[in-house]
Amino acid sequence: MKIKEVSQEFDVPTATLRYWESIKLLPSIKRDQSGYREYSHYDLNWVMYVKVLRKAGMPIEKLKEYVDLYRQKNSRAERKAILIQQQHDLEDQIKEITKTLNYLTYKVDNFDSHMIGYEDEYLAYDGTEKQAPKV
Repeated sequence: MKIKEVSQEFDVPTATLRYWESIKLLPSIKRDQSGYREYSHYDLNWVMYVKVLRKAGMPIEKLKEYVDLYRQKNSRAERKAILIQQQHDLEDQIKEITKTLNYLTYKVDNFDSHMIGYEDEYLAYDGTEKQAPKV
């Protein structure tokens, strides 16, 4: 599969794929006789794996550490620890996003009842009482 097809398939810009390869997050991609990248099934698995970990919020530096450990072959415990830590970080982010979403949902659900009282109040900021304009 050519880089453009991989880019479309995984919704990853070609520049990002080239960057991941240049910093060795992906294995060296074989080239055809014209010099174009030719992604194998193995390469595509790596693209998916890197993409998933990036979407999970794993920083490039930590991902690079993980891939380097993978290539050492005898680092299962260290790699698992990195994944567990990322899992915990993601769970914490989900909790924070859920709190924010719950608050926003409350504000939207109660918007009319809260705003009617506020907008119908008399304003006295300039020493005279005026009714707020209807919006």
